[in-house]
Amino acid sequence: MSDPTTLPPQPPDVQTDTSNEVVIARQAILDANRTVFGYELFDRSTSTGAHTAASDAAMLFNALSYAGSESLVGRNTVFINCTHESLMGAHLELVHPDKVVLEASALAPDATPEAIESKVAVFQSLKERGFRLAFDQNVLRRGYASWLPMATFIKLDMLAFKPELAAPLVRFANANTQATLVAEKVETAEQYQLMADLGVKLFQGYWFAKPAVVHAKTVRPSQAVILQLINLVRKQATTAEIEELLKKDPTLSFNLLRFINSSGFGLSVQITSFRHAVMILGLKKLFRWAALLLTTSRNAETPIAVGQTAVVRGRLMELLAAELLTPEESDNAFVVGVFSLLDVMLGVPLDRALETVSLPEPVVEALLHGTGIYAPFLELTRACESGDEDAFARAALALHLSNHQVNMAHLQALAWADELTSGAE
Repeated sequence: MSDPTTLPPQPPDVQTDTSNEVVIARQAILDANRTVFGYELFDRSTSTGAHTAASDAAMLFNALSYAGSESLVGRNTVFINCTHESLMGAHLELVHPDKVVLEASALAPDATPEAIESKVAVFQSLKERGFRLAFDQNVLRRGYASWLPMATFIKLDMLAFKPELAAPLVRFANANTQATLVAEKVETAEQYQLMADLGVKLFQGYWFAKPAVVHAKTVRPSQAVILQLINLVRKQATTAEIEELLKKDPTLSFNLLRFINSSGFGLSVQITSFRHAVMILGLKKLFRWAALLLTTSRNAETPIAVGQTAVVRGRLMELLAAELLTPEESDNAFVVGVFSLLDVMLGVPLDRALETVSLPEPVVEALLHGTGIYAPFLELTRACESGDEDAFARAALALHLSNHQVNMAHLQALAWADELTSGAE
């Protein structure tokens, strides 16, 4: 196996922003011969420790593209902890199912039978697509019988039950599932021997290895270029037009080629042409990739939430404009909303930021001067964010839109933005 600290070579003539660093911890899952079966990955890039659908998507994305999956996990299986929301994510379309085990916990103790049963269709869909699922030992409790056929792995937490309960727990799991059992949080030789004697084949825990942290410097394109790509895809531009943009920005093209050639994508041949990469991905997956790239990319002083806020603005303006303007004008409204935070994302005045992008004059008027056909929609969008009821009422009245119309559009925009980060459709 390659040295986990060895990273892929940087492309020529590309400056790496040292503030952009992916930090992923990996902990080995071993078989009885101490051979690495796979790695569980943990995101250490942020200090909040918040585990959300968005972080699941970003973690997979970073592991398979920025960090270089070959150096991170080699050809081994990757275990990723997921929220139930992220299990429904379209970001999983970007991942080869043979490479990834999706871990999900049982629901809260007070979950209703209906809530438990509602997850089965999601599990079945993932299984049909070739994904393997891992559950914790709580699915062996009464009420989760419908989940058991979905399990490829069941992880038994050695800190969650007394040693005398290990044997009945293993017997029950073997009798009622086809799952491979994994003893996790193994901290002593006695715990290992106990589970090995019961026939458990896979092990994870501090007794074998503590999580190793892998730091990867990233090469990230500017948000302006990513937004250009998103706009091209939204307009269903030709492959030639998209290829032209990729050729102009080495960081964007480098990220795309590294992602599509990663082991997680599952291709058996090396893709070296931008045109071929675009054709392999298709517009839908290219849009998903670009959207994730936008929401995980930021300048050193820019909060990561800014990218998502910009996407919410764009979608909200598009939905509001659709009530009153033509489809082409609604597309431009999307651009106004997304680009309205370009100065924050790039850390330069908005007029300077817009110099790097060719935009229709009405878009520029709204962004720089607050005038023209799109200005009232931008004002209403900002009022939705601020919670200023007076400003909201004035802006909605000016556009002859009801509170209900605006609120519904805002909810749809928020959900759509979540889809980009968590991948849910």
